[in-house]
Amino acid sequence: MSPAEAVRRLGPDDLAMLSALEQAASPDPWTQGQLQAALADPDTRVFGIEDEACLVGHAVVVRLPFDAELQAILVAEEARRRGLAGRLLTAVVDQACTWRSERLLLEVRAGNEQALGLYRRAGFGEDGRRRGYYSSGEVGRREDALLMSLPLA
Repeated sequence: MSPAEAVRRLGPDDLAMLSALEQAASPDPWTQGQLQAALADPDTRVFGIEDEACLVGHAVVVRLPFDAELQAILVAEEARRRGLAGRLLTAVVDQACTWRSERLLLEVRAGNEQALGLYRRAGFGEDGRRRGYYSSGEVGRREDALLMSLPLA
């Protein structure tokens, strides 16, 4: 891992870079207002990875009363297959442990095999399914969300 690929906590000064990554790499990007709110929320942490002064990945985790929730994890297409999502997930798990969360929760598209592999390798188990939760991009077609968790306590 090069120093440029170290995970760090993002702050308000990173908003433009974070928003650019969302717009370029996410099929359903967060708005600049949503990203700004996440960066400002004391119960939210936004982590990022840069490569050559360009943000190539980020993760958003929120503290809940007893648990933490991974709300987003994204790696730019050109930076995939380098273990960056795994590093971001490790930072999220570490943060949830620092908060003394009992579990780390997430939901993921049932068809997102790469993400499912990452989460299963990290020890997440499937807790349930929300049928037809996500729009598939095709008129009239919906995709299920899988609910997953990782016990921490």
